Amino acid sequence: MKNFLLLFAIIISTKSSAQKKPLDHSVYDNWKSIGEKIISNDGQFVAYTINPQEGDAELIIQNPTTKYKKVVPRGYNAVITEDSKFLVFKIKPFFQDTRQAKIKKKKVDDMPKDSIAIIELGKDSIIKKARIKNYKTPEKGEDFVAYQLEKPLPDTTKKKATADSVKIKNDMLLKVADSVIRKSIDSIKGKINRAALIEIANKAAIQIIKQGKDMADAEGDDAAAGTVSEGTDLVLRNLTNNKETVFKLVNEFYFDKKGTKLLIETTRNSKDSSSKALVLLYNLQSQKMDTVLKEFNNSKNYAFDEDGNQLAFVAERDSSEKALTKFYKLWYYTSTQDSAKIIADKNTAGMQLGYTVSENALVKFSKDGSKLFFGNAPIRSPKDTTLVDFETARLDVWNYKDDYLQPQQLKNMDTELKRSYTAVYHIQQKKMVQLGAEDAENITVVNEGNADWVLAESNKGNRVEGQWTGRTKSTAYIISTATGKRKTIFKNLYVNAEASPAGKFVYWYHPELKNYFTYEIATGLTRNITGKIKIPLYDEENDVPDLPNNYGVMGWQENDTSFLLYDKYEVWKTDPLNSIAPSLFFAGNAAARKDKITYRYIKTNKEERFVPAGRQLVFKAFDNTNKHSFYQVSIIDTPCYFLSKVLYSNTFNNLVKAKNTMAFIFTKESFQSSPNLYCTGNSTEVHNKYLNAPELSDTLFSGSNFNEYAIQLSDINPQQKDYNWGTAELYTWKTYTGKKSNGILYKPEDFDPKKKYPLICYFYEKLSDGLYNYILPAPTASRLNIPFFVSRGYIVLAPDISYTTGHPGNDAYNYIVSGARALVKLDLVDSTKIGIQGQSWGGYQVAYLITKTNLFKAAWAGAPVANMTSAYGGIRWESGVNRQFQYEKGQSRVGATLWEKPQLYIENSPLFHLPKVQTALVIMSNDADGAVPWYQGIELFTALRRLGKPVWLLNYNGEAHNLVERKNRKDIQIREQQFFDWMLKGEKPAKWITDGVPATEKGKDWGLQVE
Repeated sequence: MKNFLLLFAIIISTKSSAQKKPLDHSVYDNWKSIGEKIISNDGQFVAYTINPQEGDAELIIQNPTTKYKKVVPRGYNAVITEDSKFLVFKIKPFFQDTRQAKIKKKKVDDMPKDSIAIIELGKDSIIKKARIKNYKTPEKGEDFVAYQLEKPLPDTTKKKATADSVKIKNDMLLKVADSVIRKSIDSIKGKINRAALIEIANKAAIQIIKQGKDMADAEGDDAAAGTVSEGTDLVLRNLTNNKETVFKLVNEFYFDKKGTKLLIETTRNSKDSSSKALVLLYNLQSQKMDTVLKEFNNSKNYAFDEDGNQLAFVAERDSSEKALTKFYKLWYYTSTQDSAKIIADKNTAGMQLGYTVSENALVKFSKDGSKLFFGNAPIRSPKDTTLVDFETARLDVWNYKDDYLQPQQLKNMDTELKRSYTAVYHIQQKKMVQLGAEDAENITVVNEGNADWVLAESNKGNRVEGQWTGRTKSTAYIISTATGKRKTIFKNLYVNAEASPAGKFVYWYHPELKNYFTYEIATGLTRNITGKIKIPLYDEENDVPDLPNNYGVMGWQENDTSFLLYDKYEVWKTDPLNSIAPSLFFAGNAAARKDKITYRYIKTNKEERFVPAGRQLVFKAFDNTNKHSFYQVSIIDTPCYFLSKVLYSNTFNNLVKAKNTMAFIFTKESFQSSPNLYCTGNSTEVHNKYLNAPELSDTLFSGSNFNEYAIQLSDINPQQKDYNWGTAELYTWKTYTGKKSNGILYKPEDFDPKKKYPLICYFYEKLSDGLYNYILPAPTASRLNIPFFVSRGYIVLAPDISYTTGHPGNDAYNYIVSGARALVKLDLVDSTKIGIQGQSWGGYQVAYLITKTNLFKAAWAGAPVANMTSAYGGIRWESGVNRQFQYEKGQSRVGATLWEKPQLYIENSPLFHLPKVQTALVIMSNDADGAVPWYQGIELFTALRRLGKPVWLLNYNGEAHNLVERKNRKDIQIREQQFFDWMLKGEKPAKWITDGVPATEKGKDWGLQVE
């Protein structure tokens, strides 16, 4: 009986699995994901959004301890106040309302608008206000929110009045005409002839025109008054007592950091010609308003000091609003002044001749409030308005001496026109000092601006080589903020320098020497601080023909006493003075390399400048062997044992810590489970057991503890249980060179080991670290929609690929083909039904592989390079950068110029080997691709077409390298399914495959129908 029941249960289970639906293209829009997520400072409340791919989202507010939960449709952009009492957020209009308004092409002001909502946490009532532009809360303050309203909707009674006035006007004009005609007839004696009638009509027309012009001029005066772009109402609300204050005609508004002041910029009143634009400062405690500035054309870049006692900004008020050249000035204000005063302009001592204050640079006080940083820029000549466009030549002049090629110059033109150079104003001394310049264009303020120096870097003189090296050499200086005097740190190195947080050192990683160096400000000494570390601090698996990148830094400890940095697995503690030998940061950390677990510090306090000692720190750990990831909390300067194994199959991400307590929120996911939101809770039991127990400090919140005590907050895709999903497993095999390789093997949930399945190989560099990543069934920009195909009875293999210099095509063959054939030997797949799909670099590999093997029956290549010889000298139009670096130093991995090793370019170019192709190929190559030139897809298509090979080219008009528009993403998913189902499953082909879509039918017939 027991065996019968077991058999019956198995049959029922199998039947239930078989009844699950395969995914189809209708499921995309409602498959959801977690969006924004926040936790209150006291750890009690969590707010997060659940977003459909298309449609209306939800804002969820929860207290995991009390089980309080509130769902607000369409809520987003939420902020919890500093005191953890209130939640402020926006509410979007209904998705369908916005869609219909777009269809009707409504004006911007008539479109549906956001609302603002305020909730006192733990309560149910919501305060709402419709039609708002935006809102702000103080970063540190607790009591206030300010929100700006949209323009009021048009008054329908005014429309009626306007219509009535038009009717009245027309009636008046008709009466004028009638009067003129009657008087003219009366004045004519005898018979009226044709000439007399013409004269009468002319008199009437002239009178109507004159009368109409007088009316229009009168209305024009009113219209001219309405050309001023008016601000709208700003509402300041006290969240504690619900008192509201309204300010009129507001254009911009800002709180100071501590929430003691509210800056308000207003516009003129269009109905009052005597009104002025104003900059006002409202004291939130005293409720007193001060006028900072009035009568200006434009004001911007407002900055408060740390305590809100000083204010600075740039403004222009002397020139005409239509002036071609405008001169901005730097303004300064404190509450002891009647109004703001000018502290810097184009005539200020210290300002370089021909320069002026820039409106495009940020204005920023030093932390101690003694210095004010701003920018200046060359005064540019105005455009010559006497030139006529249609008589003026339009061309680009390319010169071999240019720092950047013309396409890159054109792409960066707006940035260059707005480029400014940093200067500093010493407030007590009333002195301006210039810091930045054309050969010191990148300035970094140090120690939050408190240091008496800034760090400057420049690549001037080294820019041309960047087109083939992919990087440029830099020179670095320290520049005195008191005098502007420079001191050179290094010259012409492939180095990016940074300043230590306390300002005692400059540090950098030297990729050629593969070590870290510090420059001591006090002595000017440069030291190699990692020379004694024998373990690589650079990418151990680097497989591009370029200098390997470093693993990065964890940070500095208090007062710049020690410098923490990473190797592949561990954290090293180094002495910036190099007087103490480097050591592992944690006792027992050496086990990380043995167990191949990578640890990386998670900064949970955005204001943290130093890695704190004696306090619990959060690390993200990743097991490179089994691909598990987890979080762990450990205490610095105490023995710490890192867990080497985790027994569950999930990955943890998106950790956020409550500011004032050890409560966390994070997502947990696997390929089979959506990334739902969890929290560690703030209950007494969890807090006492894991946060206040010294004896447990070595394993606080290890992966298993996170898993055991996590409270699940969301369940975003319960509908998944109704669909045949899939499984993901780590797949290992030997390549043709005998090396072991990994990949991810995706199989249908209802996988039957006795069956042979069609296989699609999808690849891009290395993907196996994402073994436990959830992949949303969404119309993708370019990659294979893995859950979709797996659900419909395909196996998908995503193999890792390692490369050697000079033979990227053959390396792809070695890993991809060997992995596919290994699956054939396991009797998992049908060797006659194997396809491949790749995008960009993967698209190139697809095009290459079908020239080397007939294993693949169907291939799909997105944005492929077909001919490295023509692509080598081309342009990446999105950035304007030349492509040479990509082949010599980057992903294409040839490692030589075209003229040094032309045979390698030919060997790796599919175009030269196309007669061997026996595989049907679809190419996606878009005419606005900014990374791979469109002509590469055309070269591949036209060559295969001439050879009589089955090939199709999809060009999504105006689309980028990866599809951006959702309508196009949906379209390509349908075509991809139709193509692979036809080639690998024997389904009927769609019309676009068999007959194509003529240009004359474009926009009418998409060819998706299957006959």
